[in-house]
Amino acid sequence: MRESSNPVMRGVVRDNQTGYAGFGTGMAGAGQAAMFDQYGQQVDQQGRPVDPYTQPAPPSTRQLTIDDVVTKTAITLAVLTISAIATYFLVDQNTALATPMMALGGIVGFVLVLVASFGRKQDNPAIVLAYAVFEGLFVGAISFVFAEFMVGDSVSAGALIGQAVLGTFGVFFGMLVVYKVGAIRVTPRFTRMLFAGMIGVIVLMLGNLVIGLFNGGEGFGLRNGGPLAIVFSLVCIALAAFSFLLDFDAADRLIRAGAPSRAAWGVALGLTVTLVWLYIEILRLLSYFNSD
Repeated sequence: MRESSNPVMRGVVRDNQTGYAGFGTGMAGAGQAAMFDQYGQQVDQQGRPVDPYTQPAPPSTRQLTIDDVVTKTAITLAVLTISAIATYFLVDQNTALATPMMALGGIVGFVLVLVASFGRKQDNPAIVLAYAVFEGLFVGAISFVFAEFMVGDSVSAGALIGQAVLGTFGVFFGMLVVYKVGAIRVTPRFTRMLFAGMIGVIVLMLGNLVIGLFNGGEGFGLRNGGPLAIVFSLVCIALAAFSFLLDFDAADRLIRAGAPSRAAWGVALGLTVTLVWLYIEILRLLSYFNSD
C-alpha cells in the first residue's frame, strides 16, 4: 500500500483492492441502496459503520480534474497570503502582537489540520479556508520576526521575504517538473524512506526543544544559526521538496480514479501545508546567512 507522507494527503488517498480512495469501481455494495442505523449513521450489510469518504462518487457527481486542483489550491493560497500580509502590517504597527499571532495561528492551524485529517473533513472548504486564515496569521507574524529581528541591516525585510517566496515556488515548480518527467519514481520504498526521514526530523525537533528548556534555548544547536543548524534546515527543505512528489502522485491517482471534484479541497490543503513548511525553512535558512 502506498500513501503520501503528508498526513493530510494520507487522509484523502488510500489504496485498496477495489479502487483508489474508494472512488474506483467495483466496490462491494456499490449500486445498492444505502442502509442506516437508528442513529442515522450509514452502515454496511453487516451493520458496521461506513466511512462516507471511502464510498464511490455517485454517477451524478462531477469528477475531479486538474483544473479543480489548481483552482482550489490557488484560492487557499490567496486567502493565506492575504491573511499573512494583513498580519505582517498589523504586527509592524504593534510588535507586541507578534508572539500572540504566531501562537494563535500556529495552534489553531494545527488543530484544523488534525480535524481535517482524522475527522475526514479534508473536502470541507470551510475547514480548509479557515486553516488558510489562521495559518496566515502564523506565517505573517513569523515572517516579521525573521525579517526584522533575526537578520542584519544588509538586507531589507522585503528582500528576505521575497527571496523565501521565490525559493519556495521555485522548489515547488522544480519538483513538479521532476514528477512530470519521471526523473524520480514514487514507489513504496521511496515513500517509506521519506516518511522515516520526516519522523526522524520531528523527533530531533522535539528533542531540541526539550533540551533547549534546560540550556538556555540552545538545545542540540539545530536552530542557533551555526553549521549544524544550516545542515538541519537543508535536510528539512529536502524532505519538504520530496514530499511534493508524493502529493503530486496522490492527486494524479485521485484524478485517474474518478474522485469527486470536492476532493480538490483536500489536495489543496495538503499542498498548502507542505508549501508553508518549505517557506518557513527557506526563510529560516536565509536568516542564518543574513544574520549579524
